[in-house]
Amino acid sequence: TKLIEAANYLANQWHKLIRYVDDGRLSIDNNRAERAVKPFVIGRKNWLFSQTANGAHASATLYSIVETAKVNGLLPFDYIMACLNELCQPAPDIDSLLPWNFKR
Repeated sequence: TKLIEAANYLANQWHKLIRYVDDGRLSIDNNRAERAVKPFVIGRKNWLFSQTANGAHASATLYSIVETAKVNGLLPFDYIMACLNELCQPAPDIDSLLPWNFKR
């Protein structure tokens, strides 16, 4: 019956439940992880419509730059504009453009 199925499930997951109860920092769901991978899933679907391999590579590169900027606390538009402005200089400082070295 359903009650027996539920009891068996509880018995099989008991060690996980105890771990959750013992450590208040643990989340009861994985919503944060799901939200973190959602942009990649959407990007993967969008990349299916690239006309050429070069176009798909360019899209993936830009997407990687945008996501890396976000992870480093930068506004992607401002970061990309600053990078483009610096890259137009005769001797651009590439190391200072890396998101983890970037000074706002």
